[in-house]
Amino acid sequence: MLTSFVIVLGTFVSEDATCIAAGLLIQRGQIGLTRGILACVVGIYVGDLGLWALGRVFGSALLRWRWARQRLSHRRVRDAHDWLEHHAAGAIVGSRFLPGTRFVLYVMAGVLRLSGAVFALWSLIAALLWTPTLVLLSASLGDAFAARLSPLVGSAWSARVGAALVAFIVVHAGRKIGDPGARRRLSARLARWSRWEFWPAWLFYLPVSVWIAWLAFRHRGLATITAANPGMPDGGLVGESKFAILQQLPAQWTIPSALIEGGAIAARIDRLRVECDARCWQLPIILKPDVGQRGVGVRLIRTWNSAADYLAAVDAPVVAQPYHPGPFEAGIFYYRLPAWPRGRIFSITDKLFPVLVGDGRSTIEALIWSHPRFRLQASTFAARHEASLDRVLVAGERFLLAVAGNHCQGTLFRSGRHLITPALEDRIEEIARAYPGFFVGRFDVRYSDVEAFTAGRDLAIVELNGVTSESTDIYDPDGSLWSAYRTLFEQWRIIFAIGRANRQAGARTASIARLLGLAWSHVTTRPALSLSD
Repeated sequence: MLTSFVIVLGTFVSEDATCIAAGLLIQRGQIGLTRGILACVVGIYVGDLGLWALGRVFGSALLRWRWARQRLSHRRVRDAHDWLEHHAAGAIVGSRFLPGTRFVLYVMAGVLRLSGAVFALWSLIAALLWTPTLVLLSASLGDAFAARLSPLVGSAWSARVGAALVAFIVVHAGRKIGDPGARRRLSARLARWSRWEFWPAWLFYLPVSVWIAWLAFRHRGLATITAANPGMPDGGLVGESKFAILQQLPAQWTIPSALIEGGAIAARIDRLRVECDARCWQLPIILKPDVGQRGVGVRLIRTWNSAADYLAAVDAPVVAQPYHPGPFEAGIFYYRLPAWPRGRIFSITDKLFPVLVGDGRSTIEALIWSHPRFRLQASTFAARHEASLDRVLVAGERFLLAVAGNHCQGTLFRSGRHLITPALEDRIEEIARAYPGFFVGRFDVRYSDVEAFTAGRDLAIVELNGVTSESTDIYDPDGSLWSAYRTLFEQWRIIFAIGRANRQAGARTASIARLLGLAWSHVTTRPALSLSD
């Protein structure tokens, strides 16, 4: 108890240094993991509330100060309050990850009379995101981590830069931006921070990466996951061929595909035409990189000129598929432990593609910006449909903004648990068993009729992803952040368990050099075409 109390007090002096010290105590067995993290969270949270209270108590006096009155008009203070009230989530959570910004922002939140309930909620979320991450990293990596990070903790230059940044934003954000377009874009960017589904991947995955690091330690290395699917290269970690994987699945349940290798553009176009003629495919078709992630480079091709432009931009091997109009798509996450007689559907994601509906007056660009959700990904849609932004849709006309069933490409993800039926589970089990050495991953499936789909009769598999695929129903806007983390933590626990069981049964794992090479290739090699159409 005394140790926990000392940790709580220590956070009042230096939050980050105390978290690192708590992690080292956990590593040495001098305090339990739960107690250590809880003490740090309590101390940091109480301190944050204290900063807000400090600003609230002394804020009126500060604003009456002559120097402050000369520089902060009543209108500017009101505008700053309105801005902070509308963007409290992004500002408070974001400041937790920017050294030196918390003191100024949290005190200013009190000065500007931000609701105590709002501040309490988001400062708690920020503390719960940041604190376990830092403590677990310190506990897992030990003195080496502490030695590297200690010089940066509380460094004077970062604090000064952070404080100046927050002060500038809070004081000046209330000013009217002259350009309506710039004002609109700024509003959308800030609004994204209030919705965790749009947070940057590096921020969202911080707690998940710590959990993966712990699982890797527990299961004798990160390479364990490469044994989860012995039938896929490196378990489907990264860099696998979509075309090669599709060839392992029953043709009856997959969308036909053809591989267009790299080479001269004219030869590739000829190959594509031959494949389409031989299979009786008609335009439009889908083209996408054979090796790709998150829907990058997926394009709906309506003309042969567009196909030529695409192949000119993407010189890597490309997969061609006939366009399946859906209109439905689902992401089915399946897993089976090697000792189990049959697998299970872990989750289903119901994918809703973004569609504009014309009113006879507004341009496509105006409709995007007026939509409460589409405006949050307006830059993606605007770049994809640049040539059509000024077009006015007639009343009732529908305009599809995306064809790739991917969240970052604009598709809305909903929980599809209501779609799971015994008949569908039987069909997915049959398909999964047909792939030798497949145990865990996500099937992306198009279908035309909900009843036929749930009966296991209407499935057209677009692609199958391996161990790094997600249970994408976590991005349902109605779901909580904590529910998303629980799902991902359980997903990765299952993947490591499958990998360990397969490794013990003789499956090979990738070497460290191989893992590093895959990571480097993934980071440095990107499709030239980064937009879907």
